[in-house]
Amino acid sequence: MAIKSSEIQTEPIRILHVLGRLDRGGAETMVMNLYRCIDRSRIQFDFVLHTEEECAYSEEVRALGGRIFSVPAFSVSGAVHYRRAWKELLKTHTEWKVLHSHIRSTAALYLPIAKNFGICTIIHSHNTASGSGVSALVKTLLQYPLRFQADYLFACSKMAGEWLYGKRACDKQNFYLLKNAIDTERFAFSKEKRQKGRERLGISEQDFVVGHVGRFEEQKNHRFLLDIWEAWLQREAAKPERKSMLLLIGEGVLEPQIKQLAEKKGLKNVRFLGSRTDVDELISAMDVFLFPSLFEGLPVTLIEAQAAGLKVLASDTISKEVMVTKLVRMCSLKAPALEWSGWLEKAQIIEGMSARMRRSREAVTQIKASGYDIQETAAWLKEFYRSIWNG
Repeated sequence: MAIKSSEIQTEPIRILHVLGRLDRGGAETMVMNLYRCIDRSRIQFDFVLHTEEECAYSEEVRALGGRIFSVPAFSVSGAVHYRRAWKELLKTHTEWKVLHSHIRSTAALYLPIAKNFGICTIIHSHNTASGSGVSALVKTLLQYPLRFQADYLFACSKMAGEWLYGKRACDKQNFYLLKNAIDTERFAFSKEKRQKGRERLGISEQDFVVGHVGRFEEQKNHRFLLDIWEAWLQREAAKPERKSMLLLIGEGVLEPQIKQLAEKKGLKNVRFLGSRTDVDELISAMDVFLFPSLFEGLPVTLIEAQAAGLKVLASDTISKEVMVTKLVRMCSLKAPALEWSGWLEKAQIIEGMSARMRRSREAVTQIKASGYDIQETAAWLKEFYRSIWNG
């Protein structure tokens, strides 16, 4: 969409982003990637979070000029209190004319409030499922009205858009795909980063390193990931001269359970690295990226892995739009862990394509050409926000 903004602007436009927290998750990382690159003399981000805790990105947001506000976490019994908190917030802060929501479950409660205050609303789909159980059913019921309430419908992939809004809504003019773009130069493969990352972790160049980046939540399927790794180690038992290492980057509520499971299985060569700021370095240090998620919108970590020329084994439940390069292989979650470990062995053997892409930066070129470069996306979003503000 071509957007032109001719009105003279002296102060930056403040856009209100709504998230649950500001930790290193997929949606949060995407927003922060945009925030770092957007022209902050023209556009500034403020955030409403559903927590009062200090989060991973809180300090950086304030350093970039953003402000953080809190509303209470939603509960059915506290719905009235939740709506009242939103009314008070938007009544007090009249500087916001655009609200960009990245959560679905309670957006149907505050989007109408924002519109009553004359605020333009954007709902952004980052996923393709709500999980399982009663909470998932409640979310499904709450999120259905969003396609009618929001002024603009955003999605990270076509699959994520059709899941949340329906196919008919995605054919309308107010629907936009906003790709999970990355800083391609930061994640481009670097021999120096690889050496540094492996040295810091005590891993030799001869060792085979498999990695995963993601929160410890049911969606990421860490239990099956450990099953795959257990099957892989059984294959490797006959090769004592080579060491294999699994790097798990991230944190979350299930981390203690996954650590206990790894101990129970006797998987001593699993490294839990927590939340990291050097993911680019660690991805360069890996040989294969393993990602057996139950569902995803379009995981930004798989774009980052491809930028580094890294071979990826991912579940076929993920949108095929993530296959920007030929480095990604989609595997069925119906297949047993032993079969996944066989694919892992093939990925280990087939080094040519990955090595060539790492040396030539071919993967970076392909990712940029596919519209996943953060500079281009941030420039488009700046003009989109300004056109709403001026229009």
